[in-house]
Amino acid sequence: MIRVDQAGEFGATRIYAGQLAVLGDRHPVSRAIARMAAQEDRHRAVFDRMIAERGVRPTLLAPFWDRAGFALGAVTALISPEAAMACTAAVETEIDKHYADQRAELGDAEPALAATIAEFQAEEVEHREEAIAAGAERALGYPLLSAAIRIGCRAAIALSKRV
Repeated sequence: MIRVDQAGEFGATRIYAGQLAVLGDRHPVSRAIARMAAQEDRHRAVFDRMIAERGVRPTLLAPFWDRAGFALGAVTALISPEAAMACTAAVETEIDKHYADQRAELGDAEPALAATIAEFQAEEVEHREEAIAAGAERALGYPLLSAAIRIGCRAAIALSKRV
């Protein structure tokens, strides 16, 4: 569980890095992306610490998530700022569901971990809502773009559980 969450937060930081590399600070959404990226950095740092404290093996796919996340962020930002926001909305939709499933699985077994996941889940939902408010649904081909990114997220979660 911690391995997958750390991998996901790492991937999110790379998506935002790719978006910011393309958009810079010249677009109105850049400030929001930078703020979301800072929250994802904090999430990743917490999971990095948990990995070390609990002796959890990180995913072996980190080099791939590094490049794939950056590429996804950069490509969606190259399409348009709205496509970058569509990417955020799609990713955060899947992460919200993923974190909800984890919280249900944990039940009362690990209250500290469940509380951390709940806190991060709330921030991910805020990211999704902000992305939608910033025009995600106006992106060219939004339904197809969103569906493809969501499928990719589900695949990344499944792979990170195993590898």
